[in-house]
Amino acid sequence: MWNGEQLIIDRPWCAGSAHLYGDGLVLVPSAFYWPSVAVMSAPYQSMVVYPVQGVGTLWEQGPPPAPDALAALIGRSRAQILTALAEPTTTSSLARRMSLSAGAVSQHLGVLSAGGLAVGRRLGKEVVYRRTPTGDALASTAA
Repeated sequence: MWNGEQLIIDRPWCAGSAHLYGDGLVLVPSAFYWPSVAVMSAPYQSMVVYPVQGVGTLWEQGPPPAPDALAALIGRSRAQILTALAEPTTTSSLARRMSLSAGAVSQHLGVLSAGGLAVGRRLGKEVVYRRTPTGDALASTAA
């Protein structure tokens, strides 16, 4: 928990505190450390290893199943893409997962974005797409 001045990690079996001394804090997302966090401090670089969201789908192959009602409404490919956007991802990652061309996925994402169901944000050279609250509501009610 961040209280505005310090990061407090509640670990009853490990009492104590660590100071950064201007070296910063390295945050390390991990698919292999769950459900708690790991902490490393002096004499090493201070770091916190924390569990990432969406690990349950990390090794899944192929597109997620599209709910029939949603597929009937917006089409099976768009429904699968909207369902896959439960975790933010890129066009190329979706294309690999869906076994579609990047161009086809881009067109579907354009339609989903224009419909207010998805939104993209540029991060460096990539655009990461995620569902909007409206997309979340549509995907969850159709499931």
